[in-house]
Amino acid sequence: MGSKFMNKFLLIAGFASLAHAAFSAAHHRTYLRLTEQEWTTLPLDIVLQTVVSLVIVIYNIIQIVGNFKEIRATVDMQEKTWDTLGNFPSFYSFNHRGRALNPGYAPPEQIGAGKNALEVPQ
Repeated sequence: MGSKFMNKFLLIAGFASLAHAAFSAAHHRTYLRLTEQEWTTLPLDIVLQTVVSLVIVIYNIIQIVGNFKEIRATVDMQEKTWDTLGNFPSFYSFNHRGRALNPGYAPPEQIGAGKNALEVPQ
């Protein structure tokens, strides 16, 4: 069961079997109401089908999803240096309301073609 296609097929079959077990349980309940019998438990075949289908679905979902990340945050943080811990590039904002506060503001010109505009000249 190493291929992804087989896992996806078994996942779909497991969901179909789980839906069939739910339909069978509802049908059994309706049958008991029509025959005016007392409801005690579900038949053993419906319970076994539900449990086996659930195990197949859980196993194949885990196989399809892939590797899990480590729960401990220290595993990801071990590779970072102290300087980069507070560095969040997604929070950088270079286009903000500071321009509106000073209408005469002129942005700094680039120093050279090969240098970054944020670098300080020496």
